[in-house]
Amino acid sequence: MASSADNRGDDRPVLNIVGEGVALGPLRRDLLPAYHRWNNDFVTTRTLVQLGPTTLEQEEAEYRTLLSGEQGAFFTIYERATWRVIGMTYLADIDHRHRTAEFGIVIGEADARGKGYGTEVTQLVVDYAFTALGLHNVMLTVYEYNHAGRRVYEKAGFREFGRRRQAHFMGGRLWDIIYMECLAPDALTTPLRQIFIPDELYP
Repeated sequence: MASSADNRGDDRPVLNIVGEGVALGPLRRDLLPAYHRWNNDFVTTRTLVQLGPTTLEQEEAEYRTLLSGEQGAFFTIYERATWRVIGMTYLADIDHRHRTAEFGIVIGEADARGKGYGTEVTQLVVDYAFTALGLHNVMLTVYEYNHAGRRVYEKAGFREFGRRRQAHFMGGRLWDIIYMECLAPDALTTPLRQIFIPDELYP
């Protein structure tokens, strides 16, 4: 069950949300080399919008841009068993008036894939969007050929609502861009509701 972090002065990183297999914390400047390595791994970025070499200087500039923005929430993903950093996840284009946002995730470490971490991270971030931020609709885009990603999102409660047909070139052919969304009433788990409650109800 997810919980807010209880950073007790041990050697763990600063954490915001702790789940069963993963935990989420803020971005860190000292992790820029890891973020940089993932963004230059074509095996990782083949399912992302970005597909090209990036420099560490570009990574640093992007980091500064993310820190200065007010319409996004960006997290580092940690594997709880080892406390190593394994990826990043985010909510972008947060619109508090219309209560919407866009979700994204990168599991950068290859040996951390296929363990259910992506599904848990997606559920935790969606829960954060609905319970902590009060949003109602979270959407994402995924390429048609990204079967693993589509399974993860469906397990976390996302459903397809449309496609842009043959709009992404990959592997010698054109693929659809699939649009998926999750609404607050459809969220599968909401563990943060145990934290974001009035004081008189807090245990």
